[in-house]
Amino acid sequence: MPEEIKNADMVGSVSSSRYEQIVAELRTVVENQTRGQFTIGDCALEIEPMREAGGQERGEELFTVKESMFRLAEDIGLSYSTVKEARWTASRWPKERRRTAVSFTVHKILAGIGDERERFAAILTPPEGKPRWTADEARRRVGRQVEHPITPQEKVSAIRTLARDEAVAATVTSDLLRRPTVVAQVRQEDKVRAVEELTRDDQVAATVTTGLLRRPDVAFRAMSDDTARHQVNHAQVERGRQAREHFEETSPVAPAIRGIDRSVEFLDLVTACHAFVAATGRVVPGLRDRQLGDDERGVVHENIARVRATLDWIETAVDTGKVDVDGELARLLQGD
Repeated sequence: MPEEIKNADMVGSVSSSRYEQIVAELRTVVENQTRGQFTIGDCALEIEPMREAGGQERGEELFTVKESMFRLAEDIGLSYSTVKEARWTASRWPKERRRTAVSFTVHKILAGIGDERERFAAILTPPEGKPRWTADEARRRVGRQVEHPITPQEKVSAIRTLARDEAVAATVTSDLLRRPTVVAQVRQEDKVRAVEELTRDDQVAATVTTGLLRRPDVAFRAMSDDTARHQVNHAQVERGRQAREHFEETSPVAPAIRGIDRSVEFLDLVTACHAFVAATGRVVPGLRDRQLGDDERGVVHENIARVRATLDWIETAVDTGKVDVDGELARLLQGD
């Protein structure tokens, strides 16, 4: 017999016929267990009847009930929670409403249906297409989370339960955000809300914003917003102010400049020169042992030419007060 045909007639390590025999045997065991659980619940009810209608107990009496049920549990070798659940379940199912063929677990789950008529009718009518109640079908009936999720909503509910732990949620979120097809299915407003939450940290927000503004289309759209444009302009002014303060605090020529009647244009010009020298001092050492390509060198040389022309223009303006530019200088400054 081919292996795949043989496996088709197997359930685990037993044949289908043997599996059916086991199921029949265990159903008898479950029926006995159901009767046993209800017996425990009935006896617990005899010792401590339910104090409130509907199986709900409140107030000081609950403490004495717990003492009695805890003592009973210890005397018969069961846990307190087992005795407590058996007592409550028995209170929800009068003897004439119990069904031997339905497990105690299903009785306990369906006991959550508040309306008696609805509860008693439910246990008589398994879900459509099902020959009998299962624990998961009972959970679906009362709106509880199932152990074996099938529908997308049930799977989502299971994931949410597992992700209540923040460390688990963080790991799952990180993994899901690496899947483009998953991200693509997220609604636009949810994406915006997620980004806002993730960028509450100022350092993260600054890093993300810097990266986004390097994308021309994003930068153009962002600057179309009056508030955003105003904030960027304000930031530039503030950065200029901080740069001037830094220059005055750190530049070796700052003491001499303090004695000069300074104009805003003068300060801005000196600050620009200082910023250029400082930036160059940070960047150039990074080129050590690095060979640039021909295209890269060409771009750098073009910019060096523009810098030289700009420095000549500055010297002319400072010495003569003339700020006019000739055609060649204008072409270099515009990058044509």
